[in-house]
Amino acid sequence: MMGHTHAMTGAIAWLGLAPPLAALPLLNESSRYIDTGIMANALTPAELIAGAILCAGAAMLPDLDHPSATIAQTFGPITWALSKAVSWLAGGHRGATHSLVFAVALGLGAHWLADTYPIGRDVMVVLLIGLALRAIGVGIPGNKIGSALINVGLTAGLYAVFLSLGVGYAWLGLAVAIGCFIHVVGDCMTERGCPVLWPLRAKFVLPWKIGIKTGRKFEQKILAPALSVAIVGLLFWRLAPV
Repeated sequence: MMGHTHAMTGAIAWLGLAPPLAALPLLNESSRYIDTGIMANALTPAELIAGAILCAGAAMLPDLDHPSATIAQTFGPITWALSKAVSWLAGGHRGATHSLVFAVALGLGAHWLADTYPIGRDVMVVLLIGLALRAIGVGIPGNKIGSALINVGLTAGLYAVFLSLGVGYAWLGLAVAIGCFIHVVGDCMTERGCPVLWPLRAKFVLPWKIGIKTGRKFEQKILAPALSVAIVGLLFWRLAPV
């Protein structure tokens, strides 16, 4: 699937799953395993929107194994070099990063970072905001430098807004795991499939060759508009006054 499709499905996954996850005592209350309930405040309007944006950005992370993907172009040489390294470690595109292991590992890593190193957490938050904006096409067509500057400006602006609204990130690891996993689910619906249970090599694909062809008419003309409507509908459902 294309970058904007992954980002939108990430946002939809968060908006759809956040309320039921917040209802789970293990995630909402403190325990001997969790000092502060991960989802205790995640349903405030500011945190719900922040979670949707960060989950959308996280849904781009599995494509770090592809130096030509949207994520590799987001912050120029920095993300390109990172993508080259990840591609080599993961064994190429749709390898280790397109698996359940990667989603869980990155989610746990993000949770540890958010809980231990505030500066590292903030760097990850900024990165995920930038990825989400890049994925949905924020920028100037044909102008890489201008697009990068707009992305940086909007990313800084959104981060400042979240900071001013007191957004907490106890749920960051969960949002990252959900975003990564929904990317894998999406790519399993394409014709190439994914090695969900990596390091096992078997790929999960839809039967009878009905997988979506990446970048073709169905994804761009039908799926993308449908996902956009779903996001607007979920936002209205979650945030509209009762």
